[in-house]
Parts: sequence; structure tokens; C-alpha cells
Amino acid sequence: MAAVRALVAPRLVVASAFAPFPELLRPMSLCGLAPSPRAALHGSAPRPGARVALVLSGCGVYDGSEIHEASAILVHLSRGGAEVQIFAPDVRQMHVVDHTKGQPSESESRNVLTESARIARGKISDLAQLNAANHDAAIFPGGFGAAKNLSTFAVDGKDCRVNQDVERVLKEFHGAGKPIGLCCIAPVLAAKVLRGVEVTVGHEQEEGGKWPYAGTAEAIKALGAKHCVKDVTEAHVDQKNKVVTTPAFMCETALHHIHDGIGAMVKKVLELTGK
Repeated sequence: MAAVRALVAPRLVVASAFAPFPELLRPMSLCGLAPSPRAALHGSAPRPGARVALVLSGCGVYDGSEIHEASAILVHLSRGGAEVQIFAPDVRQMHVVDHTKGQPSESESRNVLTESARIARGKISDLAQLNAANHDAAIFPGGFGAAKNLSTFAVDGKDCRVNQDVERVLKEFHGAGKPIGLCCIAPVLAAKVLRGVEVTVGHEQEEGGKWPYAGTAEAIKALGAKHCVKDVTEAHVDQKNKVVTTPAFMCETALHHIHDGIGAMVKKVLELTGK
């Protein structure tokens, strides 16, 4: 035992001496030191990913962005190596919905940018600052916020108006030949702003409740766009306009099917950037 103590004691003294400076006890690679030249030979320069602008419309399916859709988009963009910046308009929501009841809360008022910051974990910018020149693509999640806060589609249908900055962003990216992704109800934004565009919101018949918002397809046609029937796990690519859409929660189905469809949309958007 005396021999063991003799071996261990010096190590304990050294560790104790550095206790106030824990960073000195970490491996050298974690102390901010530059890797050795030999280590550099075994690495490769990271390929720059696509710079993608994600445009939110609030926080919550009934009065903002659909959170599962926004999260799925972020996951697939991360997996695709994209650099993401999140935006939302600094405007008041059309109304606030109590999500436990699915009914408007008349006494509340919320801001779209402030609410969207919840999903963005605080890292968000005013949509007015979004410039297509600084990004390779733009993606819009669904949720009723796209039809209530980014446009008036929920109230006015084919006669809707689109938020000024949303319209500007769509036209800027389209004019620059940069891809635009939209899911769920958000394709109505492209249908309104980019006349003649091809989009999908899924099927055109309710099919026993599986596609409860199937009537949206007719509104899209009334806007002068072409509707293309797709299943929930698929994405439609309008090659001419570089617009990619997928049904997402327009379909009543398992969450992983929606996640897969969003993945297909994100993958096509990233492919169209050429990055």
C-alpha cells in the first residue's frame, strides 16, 4: 500500500495545484490551441453550405407557424449542412388563439416577430431586413399564421392580400432564380404572388377526412396557379420557377410521414441551390 500511495500522491498534488484553472486540465485540443500540421493533413476544408432564410409567421398552428413543421425544416436543413437565418415580420397577429380550446382569445394581442422568436430560440431578424442577395434559398413553413399573418387568405381566400415584405421576398428570390420552399398552407403565398406557379397542397378530395383542407386546391387554381396532386411524403418541384412544395399537415396522418415529406422538400430546395 505504501508503494501505491507513493505513486498516486504526486498526481493528486499536481491535480490539486491546477484545480483553480480547470481549462488547463482539459485535453489540448479543447483548450483553443491550434491543431498540429499533421492533424490538418487528415482534415478537409468544409464545403460551404447553402445560406437559407426561414420565414416564420408566429408560434402555434392556429395563429402562427406550425411548430412541428418549422422544427422539421430546421432539422433537415441542419442535416443538409445549410446555414440558416430566421426571419418574421414585425407586425401584430391577426388574433391570438387559445390552443387548448381552438378559439380566439379576445383580450390578447401578440406580435408575430416576438412570437416567432420562441421557435428561433431568440435568434431572429425582422423580415424587412431580408435581402435575397444574402441568401441562396427561402423556406416558409405552414400553420394558419401563413394565411392570417403573412396574408389574409384565411379571411379573403383568392382575393387575399400578402404582407408587403413577404411579397417582396418572394419576388426577389424568384427574380434572382433562387429556390423557394413552402409547405402546408404556405403555397398559397406563392400562388398569389407568382402567377402561373406550380404548387401542391396534397389531394383535391377530402377522402373521408384524410385531406380536410382539400378545398384549398381550388382556391389555388382560382389564383391562377397550377395545383399538382401529391402524397404527404412527396414534394412537387416546379423546375421553371424553382418552387418546391409539400402538403405536410394538410393531411391527417402520422407525424413521421409529414417529417418525411418536409425532408423531401428541403432536399430538393438544397439541390436547386447547387451548393
